[in-house]
Amino acid sequence: MALKDRLRGVPALDATAGLIALLAVGGVLWSPKLSNTFAKANGSVKPVQVMVDVRRVSAAEPEALVQEALAAGRTSIIIRNQPAGSVKLIRVEDINRVLVAVQPDGSVVTAPDPNRASINDLNARFVLEGDATVSKSGVVLAGTKLKVGTPVELEGALYRLNGTVSGVKVQ
Repeated sequence: MALKDRLRGVPALDATAGLIALLAVGGVLWSPKLSNTFAKANGSVKPVQVMVDVRRVSAAEPEALVQEALAAGRTSIIIRNQPAGSVKLIRVEDINRVLVAVQPDGSVVTAPDPNRASINDLNARFVLEGDATVSKSGVVLAGTKLKVGTPVELEGALYRLNGTVSGVKVQ
């Protein structure tokens, strides 16, 4: 009996059910979690350190906000308006501007900006760590390429900060 004759004997409902089952098996095999497991097994997923600069964020108590973020230990990251999961918060560095003055003898003196106390702006570098896929084209975190200059949002229980990636290091 030819294949054409065999297919005529299969009801349309059975053929549709078989196709749905085949698609379900394919979906399980190509799921992101399984793909991520394969990527970890072959070494393309590596720990990366990402620096995100947050500038000129008005906050009533910038130091308290930084301490709350550090106490949580993790922050959610949103890359180009796409949620990318949660990453570990390693440290927060102060990147406030300093005043520079050249002295008559040629030496250089620096001092913190005296206006900082009255402005209450947060200028900080958030150093984050997470697992990302590393390829020839760059670092991919949660399906989105992560490069210097990429706009990101950091979100915690009491904050949502817009920032820019200022550095990416593959460990």
